[in-house]
Order: sequence, then structure tokens, then C-alpha cells
Amino acid sequence: MAARSDLAPARWRQPFLKWFDGIERGWAIPLLLVGFVALWWAFLSIAYLGADLHPDVLETWTLGRTFEWGNPKHPPLMGWVARAWTSIFPLTDWSLQLMSMVNAAVALWCVDLISRRFVTGDKRIIVLLLLMLLPTYQFHAQRFNANSVLLAIWPLATYCFLRSFESRHLVWAAAAGATAAIAMLGKYYSIFLVGSFVFAAICHPQRRAYFGSGAPLVSVVAGLVVLGPHLHWLATTGAAPFDYALAHAGFGFGQALDEALFFVLGLAATLAIPAATWVMIAGYRLERFPQDYRTINDGLRLLFLVAVGTLVFPIVTAVALGTDMPSLWAHQGLFLLAVLIVCGTSYRIERFYTVNLAVMMTGIALIAVIVAAPIHAIYRNIHGYEEGRSFYRLAAEELTREWHEQTNMPLAAVSGDDALAFATAFYSPDHPVYARPFAYQYTWGLPRQTTLKRGWAALCFEGDAPCIEWMQKTSARATEFLNAQFVVQSRLLGTPGTSRRVIALIVPPARTDPITPPIGPSNEDLSARKRIQSSPEN
Repeated sequence: MAARSDLAPARWRQPFLKWFDGIERGWAIPLLLVGFVALWWAFLSIAYLGADLHPDVLETWTLGRTFEWGNPKHPPLMGWVARAWTSIFPLTDWSLQLMSMVNAAVALWCVDLISRRFVTGDKRIIVLLLLMLLPTYQFHAQRFNANSVLLAIWPLATYCFLRSFESRHLVWAAAAGATAAIAMLGKYYSIFLVGSFVFAAICHPQRRAYFGSGAPLVSVVAGLVVLGPHLHWLATTGAAPFDYALAHAGFGFGQALDEALFFVLGLAATLAIPAATWVMIAGYRLERFPQDYRTINDGLRLLFLVAVGTLVFPIVTAVALGTDMPSLWAHQGLFLLAVLIVCGTSYRIERFYTVNLAVMMTGIALIAVIVAAPIHAIYRNIHGYEEGRSFYRLAAEELTREWHEQTNMPLAAVSGDDALAFATAFYSPDHPVYARPFAYQYTWGLPRQTTLKRGWAALCFEGDAPCIEWMQKTSARATEFLNAQFVVQSRLLGTPGTSRRVIALIVPPARTDPITPPIGPSNEDLSARKRIQSSPEN
């Protein structure tokens, strides 16, 4: 059937064939990536029409508000990217959703840089289409955080390392070291990529030529130059990110084995759909895999060794250190498997299969946009999200309104529930700073008196006992404060949805005149909606 279709293709296949003819002319892959961004950006815009940004994205933006060489939770790359993006694009949901999809498209483009080293034509686009069948580049990418920022930098660093190993040219060596260091600035999990580069170089048959050149030294120097300021920051601030990383450790041997098993099973489940698709494409030719593997060229052999390292090293680490190891953390390295499988084949892939794969991927994207996204938006408007992202903007706007009823000063600082605080920083017209130091993000330390005197507010969801108890303790430290409660309700194109009560604590900037209740509402209204108090002087 495949051979017959290639000889006499149906009319509906003609546009796809012309598209594939443009792969080596330079326009087909960019067109694919633009279409990918457009369709999945549309999906995000529709699916989350009645909701706000994910807390991870809001946290990322918060981290990027100031340029720092590090923070107590994660390395700084994700914040830098968000800051650079929002210095050009507006501070809106659609803007950061677009940033997430552009990041995924850049990642796929970097993968194509590697593929074109080994294959031409249809196989290049097959690699990308198979990767688009993963949830990685759409659903996980939309949560722009320390994991998704690695989607682009891992394949770029791998490409530079490949060029450096093959050519031993000093420019490529410097690029390999610099991009590997940038990957480390994204997340320390990238140590597995760096370790895999070393492992691959040592195990490769051409190791003598590589280590006999100046390339390894240049890579190390370039990497240290790029990473140097962050290392200095770690040395002078107590290396707080390592405390956050070590919080994932401490498991017993049996539990660590379970984590390693779940890591493998999670990756297997993630790869199931593209793997099944490839089996249908390759068919009986899968039996040629052992022979193809034995005859792969040196570049693919290097990538194979890198892939082995990125999969094995996390498993060994999980067992040896007793740490959790979610399979999600390894998604940015799955491109290596697609490149190896497709580029390692010695046989031609009929265009019949390439067209079918493109139609399949396009159909999935269109169904997601036209059918799944509206259903998701309607369902979430009724049932909401566990993290409460249907209410972020509404709560931020209401808190800001309550604040300006008490003072004409802009809201300067916000704390409380992390997601609500991040959201208020983003959605409030005043864009207050997130007031809790990231070093104490997961503790309920009380704000300093100087912080309260400058003006401060906090939000908690009703039912969040630790947050509300902390809020009560904080109010005891304030000279003047306002307690408020309000109900926020999501809406989808005017249709009311789920609702939730939010508790607010407002400490206006220090002043001499006491806060008095606004004239108008009855005592019953005031007690139900908000309570104005003045604490005794300390």
C-alpha cells in the first residue's frame, strides 16, 4: 500500500508532499513549528479561558522581577527568560502562554539541528512529529518552570557537544561548555546531562582524539566562566538551593527503589504513543534494528551514550541517595531517543507514512483546539482547580480595591498563600512584590515590623488552617490592620461557575490617624464581609 501510494498519491496528499519537498529548501520545518505554536497557543487560550496562569508560571515571573545570579529555590535561568520576554511582550496570560509554546518550538528546532547532521528530508520531520506526540511539548511546556526551561537548552547543549566532539574546533568546544553551564543555570538536574557528556566522551571509540585535543579544556573553562557568577553567589549566600534539593532526599532503600521503578515506568508511559506509532511505520523492518545499531556512525554512537547516561544516572542517584526522582524531570532528554531511532535506520521511510503521521498530528491538534479545549474550559468553570487558579485574578483585583479604600498608596507587598501571593503580584494593577523571602517559602515565619510599617497584605483561601493561623499571628504584630473576607466566582463568557471564599489581611502603611470603618454598610454586613480592628500598642 505504501509503495502504491507513493507512486500514485491521492489528491488530498499533494499539499503534504509539496510541504515535505520544502524540508531541504529551508521553509518546511519553520512552517511546521509556526503551525505548532499557533495551534497549541490557541488550545491554551481556549482551554484556560475562565482560568488564570498556573502557579509555576506566576512563580517564574516573580523570580525574574529582579536580576539575580540565584535564588534559594532554583537556579536563575527561568526567571531570566520570563523577565526578558515580559520586557518585550505585555504582562498578560496570552503573552506567557505564547512564551511557553515558543520555548517548546525552539526546543524542537534545536532537535532538528541534531537530526540534520545525520538525515535529510522526511526523516527530519518524522523526528519532530514523533516528539509532538509526547505530552512534553504542549501540556508540560505550558507550566513554564525549572523543568520546561530545559526543553530548549538540553538539545542545544547536546548539539554543541556533538559538534565539539566531531570537529574538536575550539569555537564549538567553547559553545559546548557555555551551553552546558546554561543548562545548569536552568536546573541542577542538568548535572546528569553534563555527566552524560563526560561518560559518552570517555566510552566513545574516538576518545583519544578528543581528549588529545584542546577541546575538553576549552569547554571546561567556558563552562566555568558562564557558571562562575552563580558559583560565587552560592558560596556567599550559603548555597540555599542545595537545601531545597536535599529536601527531596531521605528515603529508605526500598522506597528509593520504588522511586527508580516509577521513574522508568513513567517514562515508558510517556513514550507509549510515539513508540506505537513508530512500530506501525517501521513494521517488519524492526527486525533490522540490531544490524542498524551495529553500523550507526560515530555521531549517533555518541548520542546513544549520552542517552544512556541521562536515563541511568538519575536511577542510580535515586537509589544511592534515597531521593525521589519524578519521570517528569527527564522529559527534556527524550528527544535523544527519537533522534536515535529515526536517524539510525538504514532504510527509507515511504512518504505514505510521513503523510499519515503529519495528518495524525494535525488532527490531534485540531481536535484539541476545537473539541477538547472548550470542554475543558466548561468543566473547569464548573468544578474549578485544586490550586484555585480560577480565582487568582479576581482575588488580586478585590484585594487591591480593598487596599485603596484604606490608603492612596500603591499596594507594595503581598504574602500568604503562595499561589494567591504570586497571582496578586502579577494581576494586581499595583504589582506588589512577593514579600516572603524564598529561603522561607515553606515556613510560616512572621513578617518584620519594618515590613508591616511600609504596608503589606496577605491572602488565604478559606479552609487553609495553617495560612489563616499565620495570618492571625501576624495581625497581632500590626498596629493597625483590616480583616476582610470576600467570595470570588469564576465566569466563562458571562456564565457563572464555581466560587470560593478568600480571607484577606491588610496592614496599611504606618500613619498617625486610626483606621475607621467606612460609613454605609450595617454592622451585620461588616461582620459578614470584613472586620476592622486596631490592635493594642506593643
